[in-house]
Amino acid sequence: MSPARHVVGVALGDRTYDVQIGPGVRHALPEVVARLGARRAAVVSARPREWTPDPGVPSLFLPARDGEHGKSLSAVEDYCRRFAEFGLTRADVVVACGGGTTTDTVGLAAALYHRGVAVVHLPTTLLAQVDASVGGKTAVNLPEGKNLVGAYWQPKAVLCDTDYLATLLPRELTNGFGEIARCHFIGAGDLRGLDLPEQIAASVRRKAEVVAADERDSGLRHLLNYGHTLGHALERATDFALRHGEGVAIGTVFAGRLAGLLGRIPEARVSEHLDVVRHYGLPTALPSGLAVPDLIALMRLDKKATDGLTFVLDGPHGAELVTGVAETEVKEALSTMPRST
Repeated sequence: MSPARHVVGVALGDRTYDVQIGPGVRHALPEVVARLGARRAAVVSARPREWTPDPGVPSLFLPARDGEHGKSLSAVEDYCRRFAEFGLTRADVVVACGGGTTTDTVGLAAALYHRGVAVVHLPTTLLAQVDASVGGKTAVNLPEGKNLVGAYWQPKAVLCDTDYLATLLPRELTNGFGEIARCHFIGAGDLRGLDLPEQIAASVRRKAEVVAADERDSGLRHLLNYGHTLGHALERATDFALRHGEGVAIGTVFAGRLAGLLGRIPEARVSEHLDVVRHYGLPTALPSGLAVPDLIALMRLDKKATDGLTFVLDGPHGAELVTGVAETEVKEALSTMPRST
């Protein structure tokens, strides 16, 4: 892995912050905490305690409830109660160390506690480094759907230490490539020839551009959900046995097929979706045993779906939000998808 470090700024006026990417950047945590002027820190970590740097101030260490099943309102309540017992104030800081489910859940707890306390993210998975920890979206799941309760709460800093990635199991590393693959179709360019830190930096840079232009999902930020409508449905339908990045990868292939069916892109571009996803070693087939009506019902619960079935789809001018897609067309596109055995 390249020793190069990258710094990407997320430009949001007086809430601008940097995303540092590279080996060893987690050790900048005490400097970040000192700059914030925090007197105490609550560190919520899905990693062993020794993998989380000392923040340089008196701190409370809490193990995270990692994973989608721990991404709940009850977890948020538990974290906030522990913050209160520790005496954390609005002038202090919360540190989230873990994967995307950790940064999402802990970020929401930080957003709600005292109506907002500073949060710093130390994402430890590739998925969290390229996407979940950046941009200020925090959320937890309900039994009825994924990410249905949340808030926008920008971190004060994000430290993407690539040393963490060396500890990941192969499937977890591949999972993160799902978000990198979809970046190919939302304006980041072809990242396949870059090394991993450069791929992370390019993905974060594209997300930072989108977030700076549309922080609260009023338009352009929908691009970041490329492949996510079906991806989220697949996660729910498999009770999260399918990982987020894996679902997004399959959803990206599907988005290409649906765009082709609607006449938005030529067949060569449809094939490009499959080629890019395959390049990263990601799944491209629908899991067996899932009924199409059930998937469509789950896709109707997507947060973007304010006017019928809604998808972010490629087109002659690039990706854009497409509303009111007919169910018959969605069924036809799903019927062209291969099934895993």
